[in-house]
Amino acid sequence: MSKKRVAVIFGGRSGEHRVSLFSAASVMEALDREKYEVIPVAITQEGRWFLGLEPQKLLAGEPPEAAGRPVVPVADPTCGGLAPLKEGCVDAGELVAVDVAFPVLHGTFGEDGTVQGLLELAGIPYVGSGVLASAAGMDKVMMKTVFAQHGLPHARFVSFLRREWERDRETVLREAESLGYPLFVKPANLGSSVGVSKARDRRELAEAIELAAAYDRKIVVEEFVDAREVEVSVLGNDDPVASLPGEVIPLNEFYDYEAKYTEGRSRLVIPVDLPEDTTGKLREYAVRAFKALDCAGMARVDFFLRKKDGAVLINEINTIPGFTRFSMYPKLWEASGIPYPELLDRLIELALERHAEKMKNRTTYHP
Repeated sequence: MSKKRVAVIFGGRSGEHRVSLFSAASVMEALDREKYEVIPVAITQEGRWFLGLEPQKLLAGEPPEAAGRPVVPVADPTCGGLAPLKEGCVDAGELVAVDVAFPVLHGTFGEDGTVQGLLELAGIPYVGSGVLASAAGMDKVMMKTVFAQHGLPHARFVSFLRREWERDRETVLREAESLGYPLFVKPANLGSSVGVSKARDRRELAEAIELAAAYDRKIVVEEFVDAREVEVSVLGNDDPVASLPGEVIPLNEFYDYEAKYTEGRSRLVIPVDLPEDTTGKLREYAVRAFKALDCAGMARVDFFLRKKDGAVLINEINTIPGFTRFSMYPKLWEASGIPYPELLDRLIELALERHAEKMKNRTTYHP
C-alpha cells in the first residue's frame, strides 16, 4: 500500500505562531512513517509558505529561504497540491501532490477558516473543522451567541469594537463594569491566552482593553467565575464522541500563556475525579457544543465548574487545540484509551471521510 502524502501546515500570521511550531513538531514526530510521507509546510509570520522547512529550524531562527522552498497552494481542485515558486511566479511543472493536509495552526489566518477556505478551493482533504465552524469557533462573540441559541450555559459577557473604545471609553468602561469586578478581558479572535488580562479595578480594566485591542478589533469582557477549569476533548464528524474530562490547575493566577506552554507552570489532572452526573453533563455539553458549531475532526471544549454550586458553564471551544507534549487534547484521549499515534491516524481518516462525504454534493444544476 502506498503511503499517504500528509502536508503538515504550521506557523502562520498569528500571535500563536511559536505555539504552532511546538505543536507541529510533536505531530510530525508521532506520525507513522510506515503509513505517511510527511511534507512539512511552514508559513512564516509574514505569510510566506515554504516547503520542507522543519518547525525546529524556524524555532532556531534559521532563515526560511536557507532551509525551505517557497510554494503557494493552488486553488484549483484539478491540481490538488502545492506549486513551487520560480523567480516569484508559479512553477506549475513541479507540482507537489498532497493527499491530505493537517493544519496545525493556532489563531488568526489558520484556525479561523482562512486556510480551510483555501484548502476547500484546492479540493484537498484536511484535518479539522470547515470554514464555518473554524470561523465561529475562533470568534468568541459568535461562539457564545451560538451556544446561547443552543441552550448551553455560559458566563455573562459584553463585547465591543476597538473603534467604539477609541470613540467613547467612558461608555465602554461603564458597560464592562456592570458585570462586576474582577473581569477578564480578551481579544475576540485569539487563543492560547494571548492578550488576555485580569482586571480588578478601572485602571487595570483600561490597560487590559488596550492590550486586547492591540491584537483584535473586537474585544470581549467576561465576568469572573470562581471555578475549577475542566476540559473535554471531542473526536469525530457527524457522530462525535467525548473523552473523559481533565482539570487544569494553573500555578499562575490564571491559565495564561506561560502556564499553558511552560513545563511546571500548571498541573493537569487526567482524568479528574468528579461525580458521575457532572462527568456525564460535561461530556454531553462538549458534544452539543461541537455539533452546534458543525465542527469536524477534533475540538477541545473548555468549561468552568463553579465552586459555589457545582454548575457547569461552557467557556469556549478550540477547533485546533494544542498538540504539544504538555497539551490537554491528546492527553485526554490517551487517558480515554486512544494513544497519540492512533489519534493522528483517526484524525486523518476523519478528514478523508469528511471530504468523501462532501464530494457527494452536486455542484451543477440543470433544471
